[in-house]
Amino acid sequence: MAIAMLQQTVGGTLQLLSNSGTHCNVGNRSVRLLPKGFKLEVEFPKRAIYSSGKRKLNVIQASTSQTSVVGPLLAPSSSDTLDSHMKPNEVALILIRHGESLWNEKNLFTGCVDVPLTNKGVEEAIEAGHRISNIPVDMIYTSSLIRAQMAAMLAMTQHRRKKVPIILHNEDERARAWSKIYSEDTIEQSIPVITSWKLNERMYGELQGLNKQETADKFGHEKVHEWRRSYDIPPPNGESLDMCAQRAVAYFRDNIEPQLLSGKNILISAHGNSLRSIIMYLDKLTSQEVITLELSTGIPMLYIFKEGKFIRRGSPVAPTEAGVYAYTRRLAQYRQKLDDMLT
Repeated sequence: MAIAMLQQTVGGTLQLLSNSGTHCNVGNRSVRLLPKGFKLEVEFPKRAIYSSGKRKLNVIQASTSQTSVVGPLLAPSSSDTLDSHMKPNEVALILIRHGESLWNEKNLFTGCVDVPLTNKGVEEAIEAGHRISNIPVDMIYTSSLIRAQMAAMLAMTQHRRKKVPIILHNEDERARAWSKIYSEDTIEQSIPVITSWKLNERMYGELQGLNKQETADKFGHEKVHEWRRSYDIPPPNGESLDMCAQRAVAYFRDNIEPQLLSGKNILISAHGNSLRSIIMYLDKLTSQEVITLELSTGIPMLYIFKEGKFIRRGSPVAPTEAGVYAYTRRLAQYRQKLDDMLT
């Protein structure tokens, strides 16, 4: 009776074996039911190891005294997959500050002017990539400025998972249609990259493009320091840190935090002031504490989002990955799976 019920539940063919119990073929899977304790063996093809885990096989209780209850069996188990589609109880949030830009090199106020990285900035982005190469990334958010986008893309070239970051273009219907991907396998091996001006650097107004030293000589070092480091005093026709924080934190709450709640591991590549604003929110800093916060380039900061709380797990000053990140058990398991898959 139990055999008939199993066949009705999962389909396929059953074969009675004289000494070793019952053999069941379900599609390209093999199930064997053995007497004395009701041992269950399920064989899957190798390529199923990275499948989404959506298929489910239910084994019901048999009526003989030699069998016992076996609960739901997932194919494959989420603990055996590298990219589980089941919602984890903790996720990673990585913050990267882009490296040196061409205007940083020239000592010019950059703000929202869109200039690329220097060779040094490229090297810093690659170094950042080495430091996050064992941390899962499901989505990437960047500012609309090329230096932040370059930092994210270059960093991801170093990730051991080898997924491809792809910038999403949602400006209009044609942009969406022209950038559509028609392969499910390709989509599975891609990471969506979402850009927003709300993650841009602080807008420096009439200082943009001016030489920092010449500006200090003209207006006085104290006045320029006030424009650069105070919380609520903006440069002429520009943004204060408070104004930058209002847009950056609102964007984080409305767009990024829901993705973290849904179980996505997130990378944000942005700028000193927009990231300083987000860290103020994550770490509950005061306006006086945030103006003294310094963010290193090339050394991403790692947070764990768990049970609605952000826990910082990375130091911006340690020179090695082991020193930078205090890995959680889940991140250690992810790294081990990378080792197993790539060796």
